Amino acid sequence: MTATPRRGTPAPALRSRPPSAPAEKDRTESNVRMAMTLEEAPWLGWLLVKALMRFAFMVANNLVAIPSYICYVIILQPLRVLDSKRFWYIEGIMYKWLLGMVASWGWYAGYTVMEWGEDIKAVSKDEAVMLVNHQATGDVCTLMMCLQDKGLVVAQMMWLMDHIFKYTNFGIVSLVHGDFFIRQGRSYRDQQLLLLKKHLENNYRSRDRKWIVLFPEGGFLRKRRETSQAFAKKNNLPFLTNVTLPRSGATKIILNALVAQQKNGSPAGGDAKELDSKSKGLQWIIDTTIAYPKAEPIDIQTWILGYRKPTVTHVHYRIFPIKDVPLETDDLTTWLYQRFVEKEDLLSHFYETGAFPPSKGHKEAVSREMTLSNMWIFLIQSFAFLSGYMWLLFW
Repeated sequence: MTATPRRGTPAPALRSRPPSAPAEKDRTESNVRMAMTLEEAPWLGWLLVKALMRFAFMVANNLVAIPSYICYVIILQPLRVLDSKRFWYIEGIMYKWLLGMVASWGWYAGYTVMEWGEDIKAVSKDEAVMLVNHQATGDVCTLMMCLQDKGLVVAQMMWLMDHIFKYTNFGIVSLVHGDFFIRQGRSYRDQQLLLLKKHLENNYRSRDRKWIVLFPEGGFLRKRRETSQAFAKKNNLPFLTNVTLPRSGATKIILNALVAQQKNGSPAGGDAKELDSKSKGLQWIIDTTIAYPKAEPIDIQTWILGYRKPTVTHVHYRIFPIKDVPLETDDLTTWLYQRFVEKEDLLSHFYETGAFPPSKGHKEAVSREMTLSNMWIFLIQSFAFLSGYMWLLFW
């Protein structure tokens, strides 16, 4: 005999257990992720191949362009003795071409620049100092790009950069051009400022330089922010998050060395005696603020390999006449703090709205898209590779 289940109670063989909802959800999500991974595989593969191709081209570009630059500088040494001004003009043009090649790496990866604020082309023929906030190595590349269409600015520019760049592939070019490598750290600070003063006296006007690029924060935002905020809290100074408090030492040295006339009318700076009679000396301070979408800066690795999606970097300019800038240490420090408080506000507005606020006296903010000529890039790249081939045959 078989047992008959009680009325209302299902037979054990007919009982069913409800599916486990969490398990089903996990399987579904896993399948979705797998599908997405399979769909993305060709794109990721192409991204890797493209990055390797870009890196190979960059290496080849450096192997022909930089040695060619050095060879041209060597054979032009007699001209340096006979006509120094013409020699440094030619050197500056080649320097601009080299920086244009670096700019082209980002340009073809879709890393473009939108400019805001005042138009610095209006002062491109005058002497000026750019004060720039510093977030990553890509800041330098961004400036190399957006200054290419500003006449001879890049050719006649002097960079102040961390000493570590001296040991990069571009270091020898910067040494020849007359850029200054500054060593960071409190123990080196006084010595470095003395070296900077001497460097400006010996190289700035004798090489017909016009602009200087300076990063007053003394390092990247992510590395200095915590220290800067602690210093601000201790000394009752503005608390900043998008920038750090600037250091005034290098700025003071530059202003004192390059302002054409002191208050008493006598020349300022050790090389002022070489100042051209038509030159008015240092005339402008260009407060430059670089902003990246979502506050995600581009580094040099991204610029070279191009693995990040096309990005528009935004650069804001504000121009100050040198007569409005104090030269005394305390007043200059206060003035610099004010500039970086303004940068903080500019960046806060940008991160909230995606645009910089309008300049004073204007109802709307106007942006200008910076462009590079593809034909010009092709020509300078062709010249570099042809020069490399020529020097190879010669040697």
